[in-house]
Parts: sequence; C-alpha cells; structure tokens
Amino acid sequence: MALTTYEEARPWARAIREKVVTREMPPWFADPKFGKFQHDRRLSDAEIATLARWAEEGAPEGRAADGPPRKVWPEGWNLPRVDAVVGMTEQVTVPAHELLDYKYFVIASRFADDRWVQGVELRPLDRSVVHHAVVYVRKAGDTWTGGPTTNDILMVYAPGSAPDIFAEGMSKLIPSGADLVLEVHYTPAGEEARDRIDVGLMFAPQRPAKRVMTLQLASTGFVIPPGVRNRQVRAWGTFPNDALLIGFFPHMHLRGRAFEYSVVGEDGREETLLKVDNYDFYWQLTYRLAEPRLIRKGNRMNAVATYDNSAANPNNPDPGSAVS
Repeated sequence: MALTTYEEARPWARAIREKVVTREMPPWFADPKFGKFQHDRRLSDAEIATLARWAEEGAPEGRAADGPPRKVWPEGWNLPRVDAVVGMTEQVTVPAHELLDYKYFVIASRFADDRWVQGVELRPLDRSVVHHAVVYVRKAGDTWTGGPTTNDILMVYAPGSAPDIFAEGMSKLIPSGADLVLEVHYTPAGEEARDRIDVGLMFAPQRPAKRVMTLQLASTGFVIPPGVRNRQVRAWGTFPNDALLIGFFPHMHLRGRAFEYSVVGEDGREETLLKVDNYDFYWQLTYRLAEPRLIRKGNRMNAVATYDNSAANPNNPDPGSAVS
C-alpha cells in the first residue's frame, strides 16, 4: 500500500503502530552492537512513541502548514544522469507457477575503451517476478555464460534496491571490449508475466583514484537435512592486497535465518563486522558502512550463513525435504 499522503496512511494506523512497536518496520536487520551503516532505517524510541501515540489517539491529521514539502518522485531513472543504457534485447515469459532455473543473458556492451562506472541502476519491466539479478563484467575473449565465476560484479539487484552510486574518486571498471552477463532469478507470482531488464550506466568524469570491486564469498556444495533448524555454512577468503571495505550484501533464500561477516587481523583476533540475526528472504538489504574500513593484505574475511529447514520457519515451503 502507498503511504505518501494522510488519506493513504490513515486506514493503516493500527497496523503501523503494531509494526513499529515490534520493530518489524522499517526493515533493518543489522545487530546494532556491530558496525555503523549508512541509511540505517531503525526508528528511535521517541519516533516509535510518537507513531504509537498518534495511532492510539485516533490518527488525527496534522496541519498541512506544519508538514514538509510534498515529495516529488523522479520519473524514469533514479540516477542523477544516465550516460548509456544496455540490456536484454527480448522479453522473457515467466510462467504463473512453474519454478525456473537461473537465466543468463549476454549483453554485448563492446565499449571501445575502458569505461569507469560511478553509478549503475537496474530497471526490470516487471519487478514482481524478479527475485534478484546480478550483472557480471565478462572480460573480452571470455566465453563464460553462467555458474561459479571469478568475474567482477557490476551490481546486485533485489526489488527495492536503490541505484549503486559510488563516492567521488571511486568507480567500477568495464574494460574495453568486455561484455556484461546478466543473471536473473525469476520467481512466479501467480500469473504469467513478461519481463525485460535494462541497465543504466553513469560514467565517472575521469579515471578514479580507487577501483571498486565486488568479491563473492560463497559455498554451494552443501545439504540442509529436513527439519534441521540451525544448519551453518561457512565460507572465507584472504585479501590479496590492502583494500577499503565499503559494504556487504548477505544473500540466501527461503530457508535463510541469520548471516554474519567477520575479519581476522594480523594479530589473529576475529572481529564481527555485520551480524544479521533475522534474515528475511523478502527484504534483501545492502549494508553500506558509514565509513570505509581498511582491510590489510592477508586479512581473512569469514562469512557464516545459518539456515532453518524446520517447520518453525514460516517461509519454509517443505520442511520434510533435504535442500542442496
């Protein structure tokens, strides 16, 4: 439902109170004991008390003169500007109920020279059937078209994602002659749908001081037995050089329960950087650090994903089956 005007919000006053008092809304799952992040959506105790009191008093309308200016939403792209648009050339039909394997689409960008990308945005035609999409940068001459890869990631998209816009002096690289490979996880929405995804690019005005890269910590060769509520899967990697860490994107599916990132420094001590205690498949969030964190060459990054394949997981479609 829309909540952009008083008339739209008023019928939901009691539900709003319930969701904010229980801290279910706005969605934000980072444990506050670990790290500080940009765009932290948590409401303060005072804000929660204000909303609760408003609902309890019958949700009165305030004076229009006291309100902020009406929000003007951008039409089209959300990037400040779009220098190039690439994407799928044909629409894909997503069936009403049949599950689909991941689909891969090669986007021949074929830029004649290196392009430094300071902003990128994905725009599906039908967001309701796109669980997530990943844009990989495939080097010239590479023939990879899906599966595990070491290729850099240009962007990860999930419904509700804001565009990726990097700070001045930071950009991602699309090397000359590289292609983009778009990985899409489509999920049925109860009726047949058609989708096509465009990728908008905002180029940096000059070569940046720092190149941004997205590194994957993943494990795919595991099984979650039926009924198991606390199946942990671990992955790790060592940094080949000094780097500035700018954010995280934990990703699991319906049986995901919790996620944690930590780093082990030169002294052997392990420090938690992000702890998500209540992962929600339907709210996939990017956690961008408030300030970049220096990670030294040789430091080890750990990721621990926890899965719940039991009946206690309300999102679990079949707690009686093993999942691999």
